[in-house]
Amino acid sequence: MSMREAVVEVTRGPVVESRHRGILAVVDADGAAVVAMGDVERPVFARSAVKLMQALPLIESGAADALGLTVSELSIAGASHNGEPAHVDTARAMLTKAGLSPDALECGTQWPDRMDDMATLIRANARPTALHNNCSGKHAGFLCLACTMGVDPAGYVEPDHPVQREITAALSAMTETPLDASVRGIDGCSIPTYAIPLSRVARGFARMGTGTGLAPARATAAWRLRQAAAAEPFMVAGTGRFCTEVMGRFGERAYVKTGAEGVFCAILPERGLGVALKVDDGGTRASEALMAAVLQRFVAKDDEERTFLDTWAKRAIRTRREKQAGEVRVAAETLAGLGV
Repeated sequence: MSMREAVVEVTRGPVVESRHRGILAVVDADGAAVVAMGDVERPVFARSAVKLMQALPLIESGAADALGLTVSELSIAGASHNGEPAHVDTARAMLTKAGLSPDALECGTQWPDRMDDMATLIRANARPTALHNNCSGKHAGFLCLACTMGVDPAGYVEPDHPVQREITAALSAMTETPLDASVRGIDGCSIPTYAIPLSRVARGFARMGTGTGLAPARATAAWRLRQAAAAEPFMVAGTGRFCTEVMGRFGERAYVKTGAEGVFCAILPERGLGVALKVDDGGTRASEALMAAVLQRFVAKDDEERTFLDTWAKRAIRTRREKQAGEVRVAAETLAGLGV
């Protein structure tokens, strides 16, 4: 354990050009810290990294089973996806099962992340829709919950809507943190987001992996959501994405989920641990590198798996002629604090 901040370095030649600083918590289900770097009691907006917790009511309420949601649909309910055709089709299918059209989505429109998918829309003289929004699967899940609850789905993104009250209650219980307007912001997809101490987010994910302290229905819901992500990791993110690549490699051994502004969370079921980290400047290149180093320490079982994770833990910086100019790497003192 170390109170020193986590650091990710960016080099150019032999010189460190930039540094990303952040905080990291690796915690067991009882709240005991295995790793604590920086002020892990600092509240952070966990953003999309907590989508798995936000999807708990979809299963606990019976909505998922009542509508016959598939494994792929449960996986995308906790996703921040690329807006690829399979993502769009899966979110649309969820809405169809709820008897709704894509017009019911209140997450806003967004261009797909990948250039190829943008080009496909442009060539077809088409515009992106809310189904392309990286959060459309999560929002489709919210709408499925609203319809099964028998409430008007309109305004389901508002804090006082019955759907958001259920989501907030689940998140509050999992992190053992009171959540109200004093710690509430608005996420990019228009739903409420809450500032929660990083260590409590990590503990919540440890509980998601172990079931410790959870009622049977909630423990089962957490297990089903983890199973869905492991079975259909493409739905969680998409082509070339850290979350999809890592879960595709490690399966049920590691659930990982990114969030905006340098947040990353993980469940390590075999170790009974939850992970939460926040890079202060919001840099994704740093949050991915740091999470990769955590996985090298707690999940990788051999050199082959550690080398696979080096794709992110030691990412080459290249010129436009593909010559290596430097790298993004986790600082030596941070690695030492992790025991890597």
